[in-house]
Amino acid sequence: MRLMLAMAVAAGFVAIAPGPVANAIPGVCPPFCDAIPDSAWIAPTDVPLYPEYRWPGLAGLAVTARPPQFAFEEVCASPPLVGDARDYAVAARASVTNVDGQWQLRAQVLHWRGGVGEGGPTASATVEMARIRLRNCQVAAPLASPSLTTDAADRVAAVISVAGERVMHQYLLAHPTSGSVVELALWSTLPPQVAWPAVLDAQVLDAMAAPLCNAYLGSCR
Repeated sequence: MRLMLAMAVAAGFVAIAPGPVANAIPGVCPPFCDAIPDSAWIAPTDVPLYPEYRWPGLAGLAVTARPPQFAFEEVCASPPLVGDARDYAVAARASVTNVDGQWQLRAQVLHWRGGVGEGGPTASATVEMARIRLRNCQVAAPLASPSLTTDAADRVAAVISVAGERVMHQYLLAHPTSGSVVELALWSTLPPQVAWPAVLDAQVLDAMAAPLCNAYLGSCR
């Protein structure tokens, strides 16, 4: 059922990435929102490697994401989707760029306006489609080797290795009750100068979800 829904959607160190400044709004957001609220972002202290990199507050780095593609799609050379539901989402992206050999960070929040009866299934289907594209990563990028470390309803985590080039840790979370999707990706060229920490996927994914109940009023009851 999830696969059918996903197919339907498919058919139908600190240098800030350039781009238009997102019209972020402080505080919280009602069901109809035209910007990502500042309170929707994962706390920087909850992002892996914070003790080494002291990640800044992501809301202060946010720019409008157009198009709001996921980081792994670049690595996997994923083709564009016809009728991509992300094209009509409210979306913002925050990036921290470091030199080669150091970890790069990208976070993204997507939100579909309106009631959860529409936005919720769209958020779930968007993550389901991302799951399919991750599994098909080697079709267009033979040197890329994806390994799904979490494969559960509405949440996916993966490690993608590109032979002799880089490694990426990708997290994706659908939050149907607020009609939102959150992405977190960290990657480094090989060999990374800082070792990846022993951190549970669930810990990161829960931290990505935690702000959304408060950011989108009435979404978690």
